[in-house]
Amino acid sequence: MQHKSAYIFSLCFLFTFFIFTSNAQEENGEKQAIIQQMDKETEKYGKIAHEIWGLAELGYLESKSTEILQNHLKKEGFKVSAGVAGMPTAFVAEFGSGKPIIGLLAEYDALPGMSQEAVPNQKAREGQSAGHACGHHLFGTGSLAAAVHIKNWLEKTGTSGTIRLYGTPAEEGGGGKVYMVRAGLFDDADAVLSWHPGDENNADAGSSLAAVSVRFRFKGVSAHAAGAPWRGKSALDGVETLNYMVNLMREHVTPDSRIHYAILDGSKAPNIVPAFAEVAYIIRHPDMNECKDMLERVILRSKAAAMGSETEVSHEIITGYFNKLPNKTLAEVMHANLELVGGVQYTEEERQFAASIMESYPSDDLTPESAQVVKPLKVITKGMGGSTDVGDISWVRPTTGIRTATWAPGTVAHS
Repeated sequence: MQHKSAYIFSLCFLFTFFIFTSNAQEENGEKQAIIQQMDKETEKYGKIAHEIWGLAELGYLESKSTEILQNHLKKEGFKVSAGVAGMPTAFVAEFGSGKPIIGLLAEYDALPGMSQEAVPNQKAREGQSAGHACGHHLFGTGSLAAAVHIKNWLEKTGTSGTIRLYGTPAEEGGGGKVYMVRAGLFDDADAVLSWHPGDENNADAGSSLAAVSVRFRFKGVSAHAAGAPWRGKSALDGVETLNYMVNLMREHVTPDSRIHYAILDGSKAPNIVPAFAEVAYIIRHPDMNECKDMLERVILRSKAAAMGSETEVSHEIITGYFNKLPNKTLAEVMHANLELVGGVQYTEEERQFAASIMESYPSDDLTPESAQVVKPLKVITKGMGGSTDVGDISWVRPTTGIRTATWAPGTVAHS
């Protein structure tokens, strides 16, 4: 069910490439032929997707997943550059020559704590803690399929142009694309196309929330919590004081702001005054300038928390994403192709599987057939929801993407 849905975006990528290279009369016949060819290869690429799903490798550790994708690209005649931008699991694969240069994005990292068997009820896989709860096994494989079929079309027609697949690690909190942008790997691309698994089909010209991730580490003095607590200085007190002050700060930020945190290290035992504690924050807003302003305000409060708890504090900025710039022109092209391809068509077995999943959460008026619907095109200029390192690419090259229903309608990501 999932990998069949992934062809929706593969075809949209492919057909959008045609806009840059062929005339309208030629397009219709080419598109129908490619739809038929890709339908025949569902099992082939589905096997790759499920293999990456089974590996479930975390960000920057996707050694086997990236190897699978790279090896397949090499067999198909792509020139593959591995370990780009200083990241061992990142790569760039290229085929063709001349303009246009069209980039496709591929992700393949999993999420911690999301282990799940291939069943419609919650059941962790034995011996595995991570899982693909955001569909990146489909993301990487579907982009691979699109790149290969664009390559085949270039060869068949003798058309000038370059297809480039970017293997982008660690989207989940690692920001791999940020480093690839910094290394100039997108500088000569004419357009960059992306996608993401989801529970509906749309090609909106959308934005996202800018985000900054930061960690605060407090250092105190340990002591016996009962025998001599007066000799200790609690690093956890510093963390809790910071969290309290930031929670008070929520009243004094703009309505679109989002601030969330997790205590990564508090205390190993309640009878020890902890000498070390660490808390991670993510600060989000549609405008990166607001994120930076809130970051400075949180840093100021960390210093106050250290002073009040008589501890020391340091901070480390882990990563930051810019908000995504919507591109209406590219989105209109992708939307037209999405309407041509349509949504996923279930077999009866797949429909029952989806219906079983939907019993586990409120699905309102949604049915499994909702995955067949293509939503009307929207232009969303103010970011909402989550954040993505695709945003950084959109600030340097024309970028757009789609979401396709690879999940049962109403499914929540990261669950």
